Parts: sequence; C-alpha cells; structure tokens
Amino acid sequence: MNPIKTYRDGAILQVTLDRPKANAIDLATSRVMGEVFRDFRDDPDLRVAILTGGGEKFFCPGWDLKAAAEGDAVDGDYGVGGFGGLQELRDMNKPVIAAVNGIACGGGLELALSADMILAADHATFALPEIRSGTVADAASVKLPKRIPYHIAMELLLTGRWFDAEEAHRWGLVNEIVPADQLMDRAWELARLLASGPPLVYASIKEIVREAEDSKFQDIMNRITKRQLRTVDVLYGSDDNLEGARAFAEKRDPVWKGR
Repeated sequence: MNPIKTYRDGAILQVTLDRPKANAIDLATSRVMGEVFRDFRDDPDLRVAILTGGGEKFFCPGWDLKAAAEGDAVDGDYGVGGFGGLQELRDMNKPVIAAVNGIACGGGLELALSADMILAADHATFALPEIRSGTVADAASVKLPKRIPYHIAMELLLTGRWFDAEEAHRWGLVNEIVPADQLMDRAWELARLLASGPPLVYASIKEIVREAEDSKFQDIMNRITKRQLRTVDVLYGSDDNLEGARAFAEKRDPVWKGR
C-alpha cells in the first residue's frame, strides 16, 4: 500500500500522508515524500501544494519508532528532501499549505513547520516530546524560534508539553483554526487563491526570505536591486512582469503564465 496519496486538480496538488495507524514516517515513506515534493517543485504546471494526513486523529507523530526498532537508522537515508521530503528540499519556491487534521508532534510538527502556512482543525494538538526521551528536536530548534516568540519556543522545546490549536494560533504558529469538517475545504479555498496569483513573484518572495536569514538588510537589498537572486532576475525579465503592468493600466485582472 502506497503511504502517500496524491490528488491533482489544475495547478494544485494535494499530498496525503496515509500510513495507518498513526501516519508515522519511516525511511521508505520519507523517500517517497521527497520524490513527490521534488516532482511538485519541478512541474511548471503545478503552483501550490496542500499537505495533510489521512484519517481524523493524526496529522503525523513524526518518526516511526516501530520501524526504528526493526532496524531503520535514525541517521539513515531520508531521501531528497530530508525527513518528510520537505524540510530540506532545496529551491522549493512554491507555496505549501499544511492542513493539520489531528495530532502533530515531534517530527510531525517539524514537517508542518516546513510549510509556508498552517491551517489547524479545531481538535488538533501539538508537542515536541523529544526532550522526554533524551533526544533533540533538531529541525524545530531551528525553525520554531523563527515562527513564534523566542521564550515560548524555548518553553515548548525544553518541556515537551502538549498544546492545543487555540494556543498554537495565539502564538502565531498556525494561521487559522478551522472546524474539522471544513479543514480541507478551507485549505483548497486558500490554495485556489494562491494558484490564481503570480507564481514568479511567489518564487522571488520565497528565495528572498531564505537568503535574508543569513544576510544583513542592506546586503540582501543590494542583491535584489542588482538582480543577483535567480528568481528575481527571472521575474523582472518575464512576460508576467509586463502583464502585471498592462493589466493595471487596462483595469483588468492579470493573466499569469509563469514565464
């Protein structure tokens, strides 16, 4: 049984992690997810991805401990995108929405943090329990303090306590809380909005954000002005860039072609 189900509608790809009972990720599943997200990244006809979990109880609890007990090495081959196929995938310049439909803990929360936006079902719960087993939530230690206030991130990392969707929203970890039976409808509504937008601009935004993490403000601004970022250079030499100006002048909606 394939642990990853995909559904494509126009420019949108839905990726569902479906490994009963809990949607835990072993090495083989991680490699499949990496291939799926790599193909999404490289397909010029796809613009937005939605990532969710199968069932109603679990989004993802992270690493499959049963598989680990049977020989999966924690430092094994996770595939092209690292754990879960997404968090280390280079040049992912398209929007990804996580629709968290239940428990997201450990590596599952880290996977959600790899998305650009997070929607949470109203019953979703979160935790980073690695501290209790003497291991480190490495990706979350990097990403969480960038998404929520530092002192809250450190509390969650250092205590491993559980928190609900309301608290996650209060700290800005999730964008919206949605009734469980409306979660995927809302995810698709948001995905369609993004899919109707300018893909070359999205790509530039994502590259600028990545590059800015290691740059001083004026340094990154100089690189943007000089078109030293690949996506920015492509954008300002594109038909879409001209289309935006024409549509504004003609008082009509632009037609984005991604080129």
